[in-house]
Amino acid sequence: MASSSTQLCLQCRRLLCSKTVANTWKYATQARHCTTVTRVPIKFLQGSSVISGNRKTTQATQRWKQQMFCYSDFTAKQLANEEKEDQDKELSRANVVEYKPSLPITDAVPLTESLTSLDLDAATEFSALEEIGDEEAVSISVPSAMPPASTSLRDYVDQSETLSKLVQLGVLLWKLEQKPNVGSMLLRLDFHTDVAPRLLFLKEVGVEHSRFGYIITHNPFILTESLENLQARVNYLKSKKFSSETVASMVSRAPYLLNFSVKRLDNRLGFYQQQLNLSTANTRNIVARLPKLLCGSLEPVKENLKVCEIELGFKQNEIQHIILAVPKVLTANKRKLTQIFDFVHNTMKVPHHLIAKFPQVLNAKFLRIRERHLFLEYLGRAQYDPTLPTYISLDRLVYLPDDTFCIELALATLDDFYLFQKTL
Repeated sequence: MASSSTQLCLQCRRLLCSKTVANTWKYATQARHCTTVTRVPIKFLQGSSVISGNRKTTQATQRWKQQMFCYSDFTAKQLANEEKEDQDKELSRANVVEYKPSLPITDAVPLTESLTSLDLDAATEFSALEEIGDEEAVSISVPSAMPPASTSLRDYVDQSETLSKLVQLGVLLWKLEQKPNVGSMLLRLDFHTDVAPRLLFLKEVGVEHSRFGYIITHNPFILTESLENLQARVNYLKSKKFSSETVASMVSRAPYLLNFSVKRLDNRLGFYQQQLNLSTANTRNIVARLPKLLCGSLEPVKENLKVCEIELGFKQNEIQHIILAVPKVLTANKRKLTQIFDFVHNTMKVPHHLIAKFPQVLNAKFLRIRERHLFLEYLGRAQYDPTLPTYISLDRLVYLPDDTFCIELALATLDDFYLFQKTL
């Protein structure tokens, strides 16, 4: 067997020197046949005993390495032979290095059969059409389509139904990104089980559909409040004789209103009633007009009340009248409040009782008051005493449009007023 195998290899080496490409591939196939082995009997001598066994040599990895080695070796030899063929054919044959297989060669297997068995083995191991059991299917982990991390919620809109629906409602995601932990909270919410019931509740309360985006943008935590708590707070407001339309308006303009407990809402209403010495109806009136009084901190409110009483010098009844007319004075900026009062009282010489009578001036823009007063003073018409004929009230001074102000109060043209503004 060994001598016959040796003779077969010698024949293969002689055929490798052919010139044509067709013969080259033909004989290369024959040469590769020499490297394919099925089963080889192996004997191991241990002392006097002989242990026989069969070693399987048709493994895919070993066959592939041997075939590639034979093919590479043959290609290199063929190129060398073609370059030196014109010089010396005998020398080119001598330069061909004999290939000695590392394993004994027995029955040769055709290459096509070898490759076919290799492909079948690989297909059996990695086939995509292979049926799997239920347990194996459950164990397969499917990677999430969402980005693992991002600094912007817009990267998740296409994969999250909740975010895409919120965008359609008019929610501003870029504002929600500025609040800590809000983005991760929204991604954990399910639109059908978490968001939709709250939206239906707001609709039942009377909130318009166009206000949903504003409410969620400023208070996304309303989506995590239980429906029982939300209903209890609405019922409390109605028990205090707030109409359904008023409650809907309050919720639309103060998004955090329904996040506060019934006890806190009751304490806030009691605070304003006691501090301002108001009746129940008047307390309900200022809260309905400015529902943020129930949501914000009480410290700025207490500070503004002290400023009006101590620094500005208003009496208790005057403060009460100012708050009833302009509730925004309770939450106004302290610096702006004192700046307007100082100019109206000390520069324009308007007494306290007239300011209390027209408290809208405390909520106006300081620049508008200053420009119009200086223009009237330039024209000699800055008269704010109601006992004189050319009296100009503070409310008309502040709230009339520019053209009406020029015609009725300044008795001048609008162009004159614009030219005067350029001189300031």
